[in-house]
Parts: sequence; structure tokens; C-alpha cells
Amino acid sequence: MNVTVKFLGGAGAVTGSKYLIDLGEFEFLVDCGLYQGDRMLRARNWDKFPMPPMDMEAIVLTHAHLDHIGYLPKLVKQGFSGPIYCTEATAELAKILLLDSGKLQEEEAEYARKKGYSRHENPLPLYTKEDAEAVFPQFVPKPFGSPFNIHSNVTVTYYYAGHILGAAITKILVKGDSQEKKLVFSGDLGRYHDPILFPPTRIPKADILWIESTYGDRVSPPIKAEDELGRAIRDTFNRGGLAIIPAFAVGRTQMVLYYLFQLMEKGKIPKVPIFLDSPMAINATKLYLDFRSDHQLSAVLEEHGNHPFDHPQLHYFQKQEQSRSLNEYKGNAIIISASGMATGGRVLHHLYHHLPEEKNGIIFVGYQAEGTRGRRLVEGEPEVRIYGRDVPVKAKIYQIEGLSAHADQEELIDWAEGFVDRPKMTFIIHGEEKSSAVLSQKLHEELGWNTIIPQYLESVMLFEKI
Repeated sequence: MNVTVKFLGGAGAVTGSKYLIDLGEFEFLVDCGLYQGDRMLRARNWDKFPMPPMDMEAIVLTHAHLDHIGYLPKLVKQGFSGPIYCTEATAELAKILLLDSGKLQEEEAEYARKKGYSRHENPLPLYTKEDAEAVFPQFVPKPFGSPFNIHSNVTVTYYYAGHILGAAITKILVKGDSQEKKLVFSGDLGRYHDPILFPPTRIPKADILWIESTYGDRVSPPIKAEDELGRAIRDTFNRGGLAIIPAFAVGRTQMVLYYLFQLMEKGKIPKVPIFLDSPMAINATKLYLDFRSDHQLSAVLEEHGNHPFDHPQLHYFQKQEQSRSLNEYKGNAIIISASGMATGGRVLHHLYHHLPEEKNGIIFVGYQAEGTRGRRLVEGEPEVRIYGRDVPVKAKIYQIEGLSAHADQEELIDWAEGFVDRPKMTFIIHGEEKSSAVLSQKLHEELGWNTIIPQYLESVMLFEKI
């Protein structure tokens, strides 16, 4: 049996993760992500899939972020009908995220059509909410730590990765005619000292490893993220402004809610209204109550009415009219709204209305990919385009890297050191060019690993005649 991999995404870029594993008689995809960021990358979402989707027999997901699952509706619409394996929490989060993605794409296409700022005469969504719903029956949820077969020769096991609820390091055991080989996908690795999620599991052996490199070129500052967030909020309130936090609905929002609760309880910021203005984030937050064994807050959540997700200062805004009412809000308050890179969602109208005022603070709490509106803001551009108009940036922009969901360079190396035997081949994936190159060099120099930075659409032979 020959085993190859084709890099359909997440190679040379930090989004669009898709890795096609071909065993000859059985082909399956690890992750099925959407390209996000600059226009050239997003254009790949519209390209013809490089093989007939109906020829693939399964998909194995690492976690529920859109850059790992967001292409599923299009693939299913094009004919993929096989099982989609994932952890139990990932299945529920994926439903929330995919529905929201379909809805946003419909809304953005309609808005572009109305305002005439699309290059296309009749802009269409990549997929619809209905397309997203069509994916759900194909999810096959699996628990952490329990091996399961996706083929007679292929066994998969999920381990905690941190990062977000349900995120998994994925070990794939391939049985050949005479040998067994271990393929390990890091997925996206979380932080070792995350107060909510378990740290990434150490895996002792892998023949072939795929390791993410989002923060492969940087080390998080030693300052505590909680203190940094508190300073940004106090600074904003001293100017009499609103603190607006663009936050990913899954993971970062819950982390921010945790830290804000801690800061208020310790008297480090005033007890002001917190508006969670994201239906998707609200639904995702509820899942932390449903999957208590998947995180460290089970005891904390027993304090009914006085825990990070339920206390008097926290207000959940589901309805559009509630969201719009915040445009006229006066006084100190904190608005948390998706998306985390300011690429869409309700946060855009908050930015539209509040960026032009110097007293306000925009606090970014996660990675900002190249080409995103968030990246342009943290890099200091004097104006950004929102709803087809150039909006002046007068508000103060903060970026708190310590709140990232991704392991930094030191943590990636630390996790890699957990392998007893060095992998025969390590692919550096899911990173921009510089971060991948720096991590590749570090792994080679410090651990003596054979590292490869794959290119988009490159195919590599992993094993011959195993």
C-alpha cells in the first residue's frame, strides 16, 4: 500500500486547512477549511475542487473553526456524502458556526448587491444557510481518547489540543500489509496555561507529523494577559469611551468573559455592563455547560448566577434591535462581538459607529491574519473600508497577544519535545511564510528534525508499500 498526502489548503497560509490522504483504495480528508484573509486567498474558495468530492470516502476534523470546517457545505453540495468524524463538542460547535457562516454570506451578498460595491453584477454567496444545514446529518461525533475505525486499515484517536472547546490532536494509525504507521495532526494547539481548557496532550510517537505554525515566529510577552486586558479597559474608560472587543465567538469570547469576570471581582476594573452581542457566541457559551468534562471550569460553573458566563453585569443580546441600540449607548461599557478579525458580523456596525471617536478603545484579543480588516487596524491604517465606505480610525487600537488561542513558538517547541522519537517527516503547516520558516528552522536546529514546508496543491509520498 502506498500512502500520499495532497495539500489542498493550510499550506503557505494560515487558513483553508485541507489535507487529502490517499491510501489507493481509500481517500479521506483531514479538515475541510475555508480560506479567509486577503482576496487572493478567498478566491480559492471558489476554485473547482481538485478531485470529484464523491470520490472521497470520509472527512476527519480537528476542530470547529471555520478555517478547518468552513468549506464543508460547498463540498457536500458538490456531492460528498461520506461520514464527517469529529469530537462531540466539535459537532455541536460546527453546527453553530456553519449556520452563521451561511447566513452571513447570504447577507453580505445581498448587501453588496443593494449597495453595488461588488465587482459582480449579481453577487452570490459561496453557500447558504440551507447548504450548511445539509452537512449536519453527516457528522459522526466521537469521544476523546477512544480509538475508532474509519476504514478497516485506518484507526483514529482524538486527544485534547486546547485551543477551543472540542479541539483535538488527531492520531491516525494506518495498517499496511506488513507495517503500521502513525500519522499525527496537531490541529491548532492551545496554550499550556489556559485557565479554561486542558493543555495540549503530549504524543510520544509519530512517523509523520503535521504541526501548525500560526505563532511559529513569535513568543508571547511575559506580561499576564489578564493585566494587559485590564489596562486597556481602564485606559479606555478614563477617556470616557466604550471598549469594543472583536472576538471569535468560540474560544476567545469565553476566555474574555472569564478574564472580565475575574477583573471585576478583584476590583481591577469597574463593574460596568458587558454586552455579548453575538448570537453565535451566546450559543457557543452554552455548550461549555453541556460539555463540562472537556474543560477545567466544571466546579466554577456550579456557582449559579455568579460565574463568568452568568452574573449581573453580563447581558446577552440576541436580537438585531438590541445590537443597534448600542450605537447610541453613552457611558462606560464593554461590547464583545464577532468576528474576531473584523471580517464580518455585528462587530462591523460597532466599528462603523465607534471607530471615528478618539475616546473609544478597540481591543483585539486574537490573531489577525494578513489581509483582514483587523490586521489593517492593528497595523495602524488611518481608515478602513466598512459597508463600502472609508471609515476614519480615531479610536485607540489595542492588541493583546497573550489572549491568543494559539500556542506560541516556545509552546510549539515544548509540545514537539514530547515526542520520544523524532518523526521521520514533519510538515510545517497552517502558518504565514515567515512563521512557518522560523518554526521549521527551530525544529531542525534544536531537535534535529526533518522539516518540510509544503506548497499549495503539492503532493508528497509518505510511504511506499507498507
